[in-house]
Amino acid sequence: METVGVTEDRQEVVPRAIGDFIAGTMGGWAQVVVGHPFDTIKVRMQTQPSPPVYASSMDCLRATLRGEGAAGLYKGVTSPLAGIGFCNAVVFAANGFFLRLLQSGSTEPLTLGQKAMAGGLAGGVMSFLNCPVELLKVKLQTQYGAAAVPGYKPYTGVLNCGIRTFQERGITGLYRGLGITILRDIPSFWAYFGLYEGMKAAFVYRRLGVADGSKSNGVEQFMAGGLAGISAWLGAYPQDVIKSQVQMDYKFKSARAAARALAQEAKGGNWRIFFRGFGPTILRAFPANAATFVAYEWTVKSLGL
Repeated sequence: METVGVTEDRQEVVPRAIGDFIAGTMGGWAQVVVGHPFDTIKVRMQTQPSPPVYASSMDCLRATLRGEGAAGLYKGVTSPLAGIGFCNAVVFAANGFFLRLLQSGSTEPLTLGQKAMAGGLAGGVMSFLNCPVELLKVKLQTQYGAAAVPGYKPYTGVLNCGIRTFQERGITGLYRGLGITILRDIPSFWAYFGLYEGMKAAFVYRRLGVADGSKSNGVEQFMAGGLAGISAWLGAYPQDVIKSQVQMDYKFKSARAAARALAQEAKGGNWRIFFRGFGPTILRAFPANAATFVAYEWTVKSLGL
């Protein structure tokens, strides 16, 4: 993403903001298509009971394919296709807005730290959209075998899940886990956009001798996006495990209660409880986010921005 400088013609800000929104949507759709099967395995690993149902991520994958076929890997995909496309549009538009805000009044290019700060602020905005979208996705992804539970009526789809959740618990039910989502997304997107911009500049410097990320090519954007996706999870994964638990299991009154329960389970050296599903998450992170940024940059270029 190129740094947006100060312009005397303020009318240029609106087209750029709209362009960021459109390009972010395209990037979000690319991310979902590539990454959803990995995400399904991650969520099932995170939310399985103790003792665990699956011995490993590969065991979870085999069981899902055996029991539900390939369609099982895309269970709940409607919610992120609609939601993450929009959420991604918002986060890229918000990132562009904060970049322009930080640039305002200065002719100096933004530092890498300022670009990362813009990403973190955008992550805070993203949390308010991420939370209900991911809650519905988690509910759908974790209802495997639910038809066999006496008295339980499985959700028939994302709309049915959303309506029933709202009817049963109101708007707060859709925003269950918002606090821990914010604590996950701010550091995650700080690293995400910061590393992406840094890696783009580093790749261009190696090729051209000038650290100008706007001169990056598709391969450099692919690599920078994939590495940025991995970095985004490194400092945020335990928060994501807690979020999945509190959104899936109503026995936890709050994210703090879920964190305490996990910490209790982790006593005796079982710290891996906070990294359940980490393998498929990292495997997903590179291709999904590489696709996100390539689609974003291609759309930006196609729009002439």
